[in-house]
Amino acid sequence: MPLPDPPPDGASALPAGTFEGSVVLVTGGGTGLGKAMAVEFARLGAAVAIASRSGEHRDAGREAVEAAGGRAISVQLDVREPEQVEVAFDAVEQELGLPDVLLNNAAGNFPVPAEDLSPNGWRAVVGIVLDGTFLCSREFARRHIAAKAPGSIVNIGASYAWTGGPGFAHSAAAKAGVKNLTETLAVEWGPYGIRVNGIVPGLFPHDDETQAIRSVPERRTNDGARSPAGRVGHPHELGFAATFLASRYATYISGHTLVVDGANWQRRTMMQPEFTSIRDQLGKGPFNP
Repeated sequence: MPLPDPPPDGASALPAGTFEGSVVLVTGGGTGLGKAMAVEFARLGAAVAIASRSGEHRDAGREAVEAAGGRAISVQLDVREPEQVEVAFDAVEQELGLPDVLLNNAAGNFPVPAEDLSPNGWRAVVGIVLDGTFLCSREFARRHIAAKAPGSIVNIGASYAWTGGPGFAHSAAAKAGVKNLTETLAVEWGPYGIRVNGIVPGLFPHDDETQAIRSVPERRTNDGARSPAGRVGHPHELGFAATFLASRYATYISGHTLVVDGANWQRRTMMQPEFTSIRDQLGKGPFNP
């Protein structure tokens, strides 16, 4: 018997109007789980800024929020560029007001054996995931400290920050940095009324997954059976977790990373299956320098 399903999409985990009058900035908020979380904040009354490099993605996020009855704007942003981060925050503040919540969701990832990973591939993923999380968080904090206003940051992590991530050395290293950054900044910025937490999604299949992720062998093949929960996650229930951590109902929670994966990352077998190298798992031939 699987774990019960959550309330249906459109239900809310918090009282109506919890984020009424609040502004939420979601990086990478135009697709997938970022979009689902943005919609959940909007359902609870927030005005949402969808930030992305892609105009198509920004439009998709804005339209999803508006379809849920919320207010949204779109903002051009490459989170790796400090100048763009500052300009994006200026634009959000001018149109909606100082963001009360920052959701650092922008990410990049693709499976690759570490020996095949190019310097550019490494820099691209680490730049978006780790540098982008820091640069956006710093900009958020500097403005809140100057305004003497409390705020909440929610970072998106990954369970291989704890375990290592063969096949994803770039992303695993960056997400380990994000986890450490979450804990470090929670301590540094607590005296200013700024909370910093993280969320780790488990298996949450969605239509916006990149082709690189879709190409992982056996992806989307009986995914529910791969978790002790007996099912995958529904994108909107990640929104439940994000809105709770950012809300006034969690004001004494900071420096915490909440794993939302049905206990999947803790599972172990009494006898591990025979080892298969990452090259073999990805169908790669012998390494050729």
